[in-house]
Amino acid sequence: MSDTGLPLSVLTEIGSPIRESRLTGVDELARLAWGADLALAASARHALQQMTEDDSRSVSAAAVAALERTAVRLDPERIDFGTVAAETQRLVAEVRVDGPPLAVAGATVTVSGPGLRAMLSDRTLRIMWLPRSDWLDGSVTVRGPAGWADVRVTGQVGTAGAPFAPAGGSAYGTSGSAYGTSRGAEPEGLRTYDGGMVANGYGPSRVTVLPAPPSPGRRQIGTTVLVAILTTLVVLGGAGVAMALLSDGRSEPPPVVALPTQPQPQPAEAFESAEPASPAPEVTRVPLAQRVKSVAKPRVIGTIRVGAEPEGVAVAPDGRTIYVANQNSRILSVVDAATRKVTPVVLRNTPRFVAVSRDGNTVFVSMYEDDKHTGSGVAVVDTRSRKVLRYLDTGHMPYTLAVAPDNKLWVPIHSDGRLEIFSSGTLRMVSELPVKPNPHAVGFSSDQMRAFTANHESNAVTVIDMRTNGVLRSIPVSRAPHSIAVSPDGRMALVAGYEADAANLIDTVTLKRTGPFKVGRDPQSVAFSADSRYGYTVNEGDGTISVLNGRTGAVTATVKVGKSPRTIGVSPDGRLAYVSNGGDNTISILRVGE
Repeated sequence: MSDTGLPLSVLTEIGSPIRESRLTGVDELARLAWGADLALAASARHALQQMTEDDSRSVSAAAVAALERTAVRLDPERIDFGTVAAETQRLVAEVRVDGPPLAVAGATVTVSGPGLRAMLSDRTLRIMWLPRSDWLDGSVTVRGPAGWADVRVTGQVGTAGAPFAPAGGSAYGTSGSAYGTSRGAEPEGLRTYDGGMVANGYGPSRVTVLPAPPSPGRRQIGTTVLVAILTTLVVLGGAGVAMALLSDGRSEPPPVVALPTQPQPQPAEAFESAEPASPAPEVTRVPLAQRVKSVAKPRVIGTIRVGAEPEGVAVAPDGRTIYVANQNSRILSVVDAATRKVTPVVLRNTPRFVAVSRDGNTVFVSMYEDDKHTGSGVAVVDTRSRKVLRYLDTGHMPYTLAVAPDNKLWVPIHSDGRLEIFSSGTLRMVSELPVKPNPHAVGFSSDQMRAFTANHESNAVTVIDMRTNGVLRSIPVSRAPHSIAVSPDGRMALVAGYEADAANLIDTVTLKRTGPFKVGRDPQSVAFSADSRYGYTVNEGDGTISVLNGRTGAVTATVKVGKSPRTIGVSPDGRLAYVSNGGDNTISILRVGE
């Protein structure tokens, strides 16, 4: 290795007088910039920056393209909260941070706009809007050694009492999500700190207050910012989380970033001083899940034939694909939502339940054979190639999988009475949490940083603090809790009591239980509408779906579906739901929102 950290072979290539050798060197630098060695990746990007001024146009163009490929990217690039009621307290959206590992290493967040706040956790950028003026036209920028990218954030406050339905699910592009709430308090696990938000569960609390990025262009590559942030990263000993909050749209050029040891408090007036833009800019509205209003009485609009005895169902974050585990075969059915074409993916063992990663790139399928022992594990399937990437070894009888807000995979191990947690990147098991027998399912309230598991044999729900992985409480519920779901707004958990023909609701803040609420026979699975207004129980015994008010538990409708229904998956845009019918090898399509 050289003094710069780059291999001598690469330095030889990029210093060669032969154009083809320098082009080869550019390719090698791009490969290194995607590596896990952050210091080497930063050196590679710095060298690419220098090569953008190469005498050869082809080499210069190749270096520019390589920098673009290795830069931080945000998906989506725009968030439009739409028109909200004047009394709305806060709305939250999630954006995916893409790019090499360097993209999130030592990254900071710049927020410009009245009432905007942001938090970066791993590869999820969480944006909160506390409506403070009639109009919002701001931005959130992620800066790091891999350059910077920004998201334009817009919204408008309507008149008091204007209709607005809090919502959850996919909203922007392929991975963004948004939801609103009328609660005034900020989420548990987030605290106000010099105007910024700090997530106690997301590592070191470091706050940086920066001016807004320059308006022209979406992304800027700067060696000054790169070197400064890399220096900060080295000094602090690793990647961390940085957050920022600004109150207005000042347009000074971005300074060299350094994390302050003593952040200066921001006056409260700063958060109120920004005036709406005049004249108001024209904004291209993006349809949001919160624009779709769930209905009290869904209707079946079609069926799709899949594999033998479908059980688990999951919908991709973009709503375009449905994944179905067929437990009387070794087939995962991949269904195109638009064309209804079904493609089989052959698995090693019998599939049971399905979950999709938050970026939509990976499907996880729990497997075990009828003896509840043989073949226990999780298949990891790439959604693009539709091929199995690997198999994870788990305890006996892995049940309903779930992907947590921090992208970790949680696997309830039914026969062993515990949860196994796998990391988001390497899928290495990082935790084992004992719970009451026998865990069937898990749901998450990201606001409260709590996980909830339905323990089938114990007639109880275990509440887990996700910051410590410690058990907070055990809540008794109706007999044989088979499934649990947390509403997209994070406020309520719905539990199916399989042997009680009943459901319970649990307030995720107070942990108070209400119910039981009488539903159909043998409720096996539960879910919520995208706007959190209604809950659904899948009643295997009588082939129906019960629709409940998501706050009161009152049953608003009973909808007949196929034979022996098992599981329900709701599309992120809130329009459709899909129910697997194990007795007739189909999935029913329900119109649940309009």
